[in-house]
This record gives sequence, C-alpha cells and structure tokens, in this order.
Amino acid sequence: MLVRRKHALRPSRDAPVPRARDDDLSDAAARRYEALGRVMAVLSGEADFIESCRDLTWWRGYDSWHLEWRDGPFASEVAALLREHLEEAGLVTAAAPGNDACAVLEVMGVRVELRAIDPMGRARVRQRPDSFWRLAEALDTTRRTNTRHPWETLLGG
Repeated sequence: MLVRRKHALRPSRDAPVPRARDDDLSDAAARRYEALGRVMAVLSGEADFIESCRDLTWWRGYDSWHLEWRDGPFASEVAALLREHLEEAGLVTAAAPGNDACAVLEVMGVRVELRAIDPMGRARVRQRPDSFWRLAEALDTTRRTNTRHPWETLLGG
C-alpha cells in the first residue's frame, strides 16, 4: 500500500540555508542592478522616448537585462542615445551591431539587449503629435477603470 504525505518534511534547524547561485546580495548582482539603473536614468531623462513608447518592459536574463517597447524609436537610436550619455564615463561598449529592431550593449560589463516592436523612429515620432502615448493619461485618477490601481492595492483601497 502506498502512503502519501500531505506535507513535505521540514529541514532540521541545524541544516544550512540553501542559497541560490545567483544571490541578489552578491557583488555581481549589485553591478547588474546598477547597470539597469543607469540605463533607466538615461531613458527617463528623454521625454520623447518615454512619451512615445506604449509598453516599456524590462526583465532580467541570466547575467543580462532585456528592454522591450512598442512604437517609439528604433533600437539602434536608443543604443546610440545610451552610448552618448554613458560613453564619457567609460561605462558602455557596443556588444553587437544594432538594427531597427534589436541592439545589444555592454553597460558596466552587463549585457543589455534592446528590442523595439513596431518602431516608428524618433524623426517620425516628432513629426506626428498624435503618436505620443501620454503618461498623464495612464496616471489619471479621475477616470474609473474595471481594475484596481496599484496605489489602491498598496493602500488597501
């Protein structure tokens, strides 16, 4: 007869706590997060980039960061912008030649992969005033939506 346990066995109190190989408290992890912070600081200072991108997302890969957006500038334009701002401090190098859809940089030794989905390019974005996605519209608290806003969740509302 097979007997199943409902609960897993608990480790003893003297057993060492298992640590992930890629611990978020290591120096390498700190460098990865600092590289992302520097990239995002440059991009947040560029109003036409932030306002023209509809879905800016980023996620951590294995020893890299991936940034992806819809509409907005070409990936090569964003890579040039990052090189312009971070090159003087010696923090960035081009890891691979970029094109309109993809570009790869090394920021502080961390690989940053840029991907543009359906890009328009900065010149076209500037010509069309209706192409800007307005961040103010997304943060408008007077409009009611079916879902809870993030701050409502945090405040328990």
